Amino acid sequence: MMNDRRSRGASVDVLVVDDEEDIRELLELSLLRMGLGCDTAGSVAEARALLDSRRYRLCLTDMRLPDGDGLELVEHIQSQLPGLPVAVITAFGSIETAIRALKLGAFDFVTKPVELQALRELVTHALRLQTADAPVQANGGGRTLIGSSAALAQLRAQVEKLARNQAPVFIHGESGTGKEVIARMIHGLGARAAGPFVPVNCGAISPELMESEFFGHRKGSFTGAATDKEGLFQAANGGTLFLDEVGELPLAMQVKLLRAIQERAVRPVGAHAEVAVDVRILSASHQDLGKLVAENRFRQDLYFRINVITLRVPPLRERPEDIPALAEHVLARLADREGGPRRRLSSAAVAALQQYAFPGNVRELENLLERACALCDGDEITAADVDLYPSEGITQSLMGFHAASEPEFDPEADSDDERIRVLRALDETRWNRSAAARKLGMTLRQLRYRLQKWGMD
Repeated sequence: MMNDRRSRGASVDVLVVDDEEDIRELLELSLLRMGLGCDTAGSVAEARALLDSRRYRLCLTDMRLPDGDGLELVEHIQSQLPGLPVAVITAFGSIETAIRALKLGAFDFVTKPVELQALRELVTHALRLQTADAPVQANGGGRTLIGSSAALAQLRAQVEKLARNQAPVFIHGESGTGKEVIARMIHGLGARAAGPFVPVNCGAISPELMESEFFGHRKGSFTGAATDKEGLFQAANGGTLFLDEVGELPLAMQVKLLRAIQERAVRPVGAHAEVAVDVRILSASHQDLGKLVAENRFRQDLYFRINVITLRVPPLRERPEDIPALAEHVLARLADREGGPRRRLSSAAVAALQQYAFPGNVRELENLLERACALCDGDEITAADVDLYPSEGITQSLMGFHAASEPEFDPEADSDDERIRVLRALDETRWNRSAAARKLGMTLRQLRYRLQKWGMD
């Protein structure tokens, strides 16, 4: 029965919607112990009446109700009260239903039987949410989205919306588009902003060490394990774990990652019990994960679990009107770093940049401007300064093909030219080995072999 203890228009912390009286009492008692006021309702109709008459900071609803389901409430709140976080309670094993709720805009979900620790974590994160009109600002890394194009405005709006829930987000975009910048912004604008943001390049971890890196290990669990070590999941506890180039994960690791995400717990190597973790998963790749699933190179169940919402990052060639603002931002940063004068682009240089396809996207623009600053004579960068390499040659290299003048890769070659070529690719990709391997036209295994041979792994 509807709890009607407060006057019309009063502000209450949480609305609990469930048709089982014992569940309502359990949740209400748990919330009261957290110092939170609570109203309860046993049906969709009662919940709507309360939502119309009172203000809440969080709505917690069961999925199965006598006159409808929780998805109806999620849709109602999204359309009528978009600033109100709503979380759903779903039966154990009904992950598909929870994912549907997340796609409709639910903040998060808990499964029955409700674990009180998981409930407290959900409520704590929900109540930390910033206001719905919080502006998108620079993330913890000091970077943000620069530009005023329609594509970027749409991306900003999506970032703001995704920051207001806990749904796993897959960020899809070409290399150099700023996928980690996007992930940091989602984290920085969300309920977990005060927690850690832990990025990991899935292609840069040795398969042999991957389980230990992700889940940690206990002392003596394997040769060389001299002390206990916490993994990336534990390091991200209370915050966000960003899985960059998630398509590079080996299939064996994908199985273990799926279990960790579903159970919200990890088992360190050598440990006998699992450790609970409270982590939001954001992932990214330049690859088409759906294609990898079709090719049996990526597990379908993991794909559906991390790809609840897909966020596409537009390449730079789709928003050339943003290039002047981006260039100005990069040149200002370079001037601050070097302590020299701030250089500017001539109108002809701007036109040249806007006509270029930028297969390496924003990262390529940054590298190009850094080279131009190093080589130009005055304070103005001309079109000749930015056109340092033939576009076709850059495009071939950045798209992972060999330029016509380059020799085919020989895994046994050990020439200085080969070493310089590899080091240049690593430098241009900021030592992202997966990206460097693609740029060189070799496999990641071949690049690792080369670096190990040179003592540089």
